[in-house]
Amino acid sequence: MVRGRLTADDVRRTAEALAARALDLPELAHGRTVAAYVSVGSEPGTLALLNALRARGVRVLLPVLLADNDLDWGAYEGEGSLARVQHGGGRMALLEPVGERLGPDAVTGADAVLLPGLAVDARGMRLGRGGGSYDRVLARLERAGADPALVVLLYDSEVVDRVPEEPHDRPVHAVVTPSGVRRFR
Repeated sequence: MVRGRLTADDVRRTAEALAARALDLPELAHGRTVAAYVSVGSEPGTLALLNALRARGVRVLLPVLLADNDLDWGAYEGEGSLARVQHGGGRMALLEPVGERLGPDAVTGADAVLLPGLAVDARGMRLGRGGGSYDRVLARLERAGADPALVVLLYDSEVVDRVPEEPHDRPVHAVVTPSGVRRFR
């Protein structure tokens, strides 16, 4: 399934399946704080999962993109707590939390971090979107000695044999797709 060919219904159905699979992960089921993101466009949908986590009493942190492509964090308080923010001179719109900014280091307290991506390979290496924001997050976690579960949400066809790898890349612990969970390491 190629993202560009997906309908809004495809994305919605996939989001429900992803939420159900992800909520079964012990890392998310027992986590007190989960750093996540709000999907945009044809990305695998995250709102159903964010709402379910919040309903379970999990503190959900969402990113706020900074001018240098680093990420600050804010708490998710429901869909009404999100605002559409234009970035890159209007080329990209993201839904971000409108409340208090918790600082870039807030992610180091998360029990699990949901990472966006375009693909994950058989080794657990993630192909990101190219902005480097989550590479900074992973480096920040490493420097802090934090070891949260790293989970990527993808469509089934985006789990591939091999993705390009840079020296700074780190493998993830699991990928969740509509048809199941695959663990690494």
